[in-house]
Amino acid sequence: MTLLLIVFATAISGIGSVWLAALLAQVVLARYTQHMLSLAAGALLATALLHLMPEAIESSAGAHELFALLLGGLVFFFLLDKAELWHHGHEHSHHDHKDHKDHQGHHDGHQPKGGWAVLAGDSVHCFGDGILIAAAFVADTTLGVAATLAVLAHEVPHHMGDLTVLMRSSSSPRSAVLKVSAAGAVTVVGGLVGFAFASNLRDYMPYFLVVGASSFIYVALADLIPQLQRRLGARETAAQIAWLGAGIALVAMATKLAH
Repeated sequence: MTLLLIVFATAISGIGSVWLAALLAQVVLARYTQHMLSLAAGALLATALLHLMPEAIESSAGAHELFALLLGGLVFFFLLDKAELWHHGHEHSHHDHKDHKDHQGHHDGHQPKGGWAVLAGDSVHCFGDGILIAAAFVADTTLGVAATLAVLAHEVPHHMGDLTVLMRSSSSPRSAVLKVSAAGAVTVVGGLVGFAFASNLRDYMPYFLVVGASSFIYVALADLIPQLQRRLGARETAAQIAWLGAGIALVAMATKLAH
């Protein structure tokens, strides 16, 4: 039963989020994307701090050890971001030696490759999401539902960005949706691997949960919330806070429904 739930949840969060993102990209104004970022940030933080971390701490593992792992996870994701920034900065520095026309032609000629790079990165990210969802379900169904909703809320705005890039390098919008859906399907693969791994190593489950929590916290604080930190009017600021609270409430509601 747990395996079926994992397959269903990873399919919804991985592939369903792509289809929802494609729909939103077509019918929703750009300003609503900011609301979805607020919703995702609230859901991620609530899942990490109200569910994953408490569940890990209630185990036999030591609190100091778990929080040390949480800190290590945050530093690890920070270093990954720094490595990516350095890589892109190095590429841009190299291209700056070319004249404007050559640079423009080079950029245009490499758009399809950039699209595949996005798909490769998205596949790795989705694989990690699948492992996290599986680990949460093996620990507790409530955690699994909450993790699935948090991943879904985060992946929708993320996939909207992916689709924007792919639509520039694909032959048609439909082709872009299919390619991103294929990357999202890797979430199911991650779920299956996570189920096999977590089921055999239940004693290590608290550590899996903490690593997952560190990922959610880092994405929320380093990626989503900085995008919301703009000078806005009182009405827009209130909307951000409301959607952030809605993300937290979404996780709380999932917990109540799962009991």
